[in-house]
Amino acid sequence: MHVKLTNGNVDTYPYNVGQLRRENPNTSFPKKVPDEVLAEWGVYTVTVEDQSTYVERTQVCTRNAQPVLTNGVWAVGWTVTDKTAEEVQEYDDNVAASNRSTRDSLLSDSDWTQVADAPVDATAWATYRQALRDITTHANWPNLEDADWPTAL
Repeated sequence: MHVKLTNGNVDTYPYNVGQLRRENPNTSFPKKVPDEVLAEWGVYTVTVEDQSTYVERTQVCTRNAQPVLTNGVWAVGWTVTDKTAEEVQEYDDNVAASNRSTRDSLLSDSDWTQVADAPVDATAWATYRQALRDITTHANWPNLEDADWPTAL
């Protein structure tokens, strides 16, 4: 990924060597154009910084639209912004729906344990199934960790 500068200002980003070739049809460029040659044409390599850490439930991490020159290196960074209360609620609603689907699937998968002649400890399985039904009252609901889920026997 590259940036093209005009008079020291960002002209085009993202930019690539193919565009440079098309814009200069009477110039012969080597197959792999060295950085020094690109610089003569105002074209510089851009690195993408590692994504910033953020809390997915309450924040959004967005790659910046324009690269910035820092210590002689063009780079694109990230911006972390807080979600609105409505966006957090929507996130929680989606997580809750997914967790309910997982819960329902686990209940369905263990239905066989509740028939009279199932070769299992019916009481233990009934306790597990009740814990699944009660998962929506868990202190961490809907943002559960793996350890928050009841364990099947």
